[in-house]
Amino acid sequence: MSHVPHELAEEFPEAVEQIHDLKTSNAHFARLADEYHELNRQIHRIETRVEPASEEVEQDLRRKRLVLKDEIAAMLSAAAA
Repeated sequence: MSHVPHELAEEFPEAVEQIHDLKTSNAHFARLADEYHELNRQIHRIETRVEPASEEVEQDLRRKRLVLKDEIAAMLSAAAA
């Protein structure tokens, strides 16, 4: 299996345990994490030319991933407080 950058554990290494806990206890967080994971995989396939896509599509997916990452970060921050 190839290395896929931007996994949540890499983006938030200090919160790996918290991510796991929220995924099991908060359905909304779990859905966001799953959606982030799927987008991240799709972007990786495009970047590695496994899946063709226009630059516009790739940029749109990157924006969506960033929005999800921001929401996940906010939830992690709120849970840590």
